[in-house]
Amino acid sequence: MRGTLLGAALGILPGGGPVLSAFSAYSLEKKVAKDPSRFGRGAIEGVAGPEAANNAAAQTSFIPMLTLGLPSNATMALMIGALMMQGLHAGPQLMRDRPELFWGLVASMWIGNVMLVILNLPLVGIWAKCLTVPYRYSIRAFS
Repeated sequence: MRGTLLGAALGILPGGGPVLSAFSAYSLEKKVAKDPSRFGRGAIEGVAGPEAANNAAAQTSFIPMLTLGLPSNATMALMIGALMMQGLHAGPQLMRDRPELFWGLVASMWIGNVMLVILNLPLVGIWAKCLTVPYRYSIRAFS
C-alpha cells in the first residue's frame, strides 16, 4: 500500500515517473523495515513495494500529460508525439475539443485493469508454478 501511494504521488508530478517511484519506494521500505539487512536478498517488501510504485506511477503519469500537456517520462513524450502526429494536442484543449477520445482513454484503462484481474486470478497458480522451473532452463528459453 505504501508503494502504491508513493508511486501515485510521484507519478502525478511532472518529471516523476515510474523509475523515480520504484527507487523511492525501495528506499522507503528499507527505512521502515524492522530488519533492513534482508533487503538485497529477496525480501518481499523490497520487491512488492517498488513494483506497486512502478505500476501506480505508470498509470498516474497520464494525468500531467493529458491535463497539462507535460510528459513526465519518455513514454509519455512518445504518447504526446503520437497524439501530435494525429493532429491532437495534449492538454486542456484535448478534453474540451475531443472529450470522446479523452474519456475513451480513461475507460480503456479501467477496462484493461478489470480484464487483468479477471484473467490473472484464475491463472495465479500457473504463474506461481513458473517459479519452480530451474534457472538453467528458464535462461535458455530467453536467450
